[in-house]
Amino acid sequence: MPCFQIHRLRDDRRQQFRATPHTSGVTAAKPRDYEKDPDSVEAASAYAAWGLLRGSEKPLMVGDVLEDEAGGLRICKYTGFEEAHWAIPEQHPTPGAPVVSDAAEPAASALQ
Repeated sequence: MPCFQIHRLRDDRRQQFRATPHTSGVTAAKPRDYEKDPDSVEAASAYAAWGLLRGSEKPLMVGDVLEDEAGGLRICKYTGFEEAHWAIPEQHPTPGAPVVSDAAEPAASALQ
C-alpha cells in the first residue's frame, strides 16, 4: 500500500490560500509555505488518506499536500485533490561567476 508524506500549509498562508480563486490544472506549491509533518499515512489513494485522517487530531485541510513515494504531489482543494508540483525559484547567477552553457561549442570550420 502506498505511503504518503504529509506537507501542512503554514497557518499564516492558509487564509490566503482559501481566498484565492479556484483554478484547474497543476498547482505550483511553494516549499517555503509548507511544513513537513513528521507523520506519514499509508492509504490506497489520496482520498483514502483523507478519509483515514478525517477523524484524527490532525485531519488534512484545504491547502495541505500529500507526496507519494515517487515524489508526485496532490494538493487538497475544496473540489478534491489535484496534481501539484513544487515551485522552485529560478537561480540567478552571482556577479563575477563564470557562465556555464549547455550549448555545444561552435565547430572550428564555422569560425573561419
